[in-house]
Amino acid sequence: MPALVIDHLVKTYGDVRALDDISFTVEAGELFGFVGANGAGKTTAMRIALGVLRADSGTVTWDGSPIDLARRSRIGYMPEERGLYPRMKVGEQLVYLARLHGMGRADAERAMAHWTEVLGVADRRDDAVEKLSLGNQQRVQLASALVHGPEILVLDEPFSGLDPVAVGVMSEVLRGEAARGVPVIFSSHQLELVEQLCDRVGIVRSGRLVASGGIDELTALERPRWTLEADLPAAWTPGVPGVTAARVSERMWSVEAADAAAAPAVLASAVQSGRVTSFVPNRPTLTELFRDVVAEPEGEAA
Repeated sequence: MPALVIDHLVKTYGDVRALDDISFTVEAGELFGFVGANGAGKTTAMRIALGVLRADSGTVTWDGSPIDLARRSRIGYMPEERGLYPRMKVGEQLVYLARLHGMGRADAERAMAHWTEVLGVADRRDDAVEKLSLGNQQRVQLASALVHGPEILVLDEPFSGLDPVAVGVMSEVLRGEAARGVPVIFSSHQLELVEQLCDRVGIVRSGRLVASGGIDELTALERPRWTLEADLPAAWTPGVPGVTAARVSERMWSVEAADAAAAPAVLASAVQSGRVTSFVPNRPTLTELFRDVVAEPEGEAA
């Protein structure tokens, strides 16, 4: 299965630079989380990848070739805004969309039956989309992206409005698609979910990709932190250059350093000052990394 390569995309709207030289690759079988604040440029990048928008410069390729109309028909896209016909029945709509992608009627019917069953809306096949709850509409929206057996999935906020059960179902579906070799890129503000699901993450700010890599790789960029549990004087300080300590509770301390090599000296200082119960690394979460990387004044790109 080919890879999706986003290479040096630039997109402007008047004086607003919506995308500023963004590059990243989504490999076959990889779940790539694309995160950023509202207006950071995520949707713009996705729409260019699909050919809905044209970049001012840069390229989008699939297996080394530009994405033409035929290749575009092999992409499964789920927009953040509902893109379904509200008065059309669920089953009819999914069959119709599958056939637009080139499937025969029998195959389209089978695919519709499969995905409505998997996504828990089989009993709503004869209902108009507008009669469904927002969560079930989201399930049908995902089914519409999957029904033609896409070779790439591009999903914009696929977990929006879903209850925990539906989130679990959708997560398993995305894992399954990645397992069969599909490159999957999705945006989400649910950073804990992105951290659990994704192989790699790209963080975009004001149209620029400011961090990209695996979760462990990205969180390693943060200052080293440890949680220290000990009986220490309230005024205790590590006394180590570049190290700060904050008392979280009577026996708990949060320690931060510029260099992980400071850990032995910090521990030695604590042992000399009192009784230490534990001293463990405290890996930052993706949410903490996102907050640190993205924090900047208002007025980001659209």
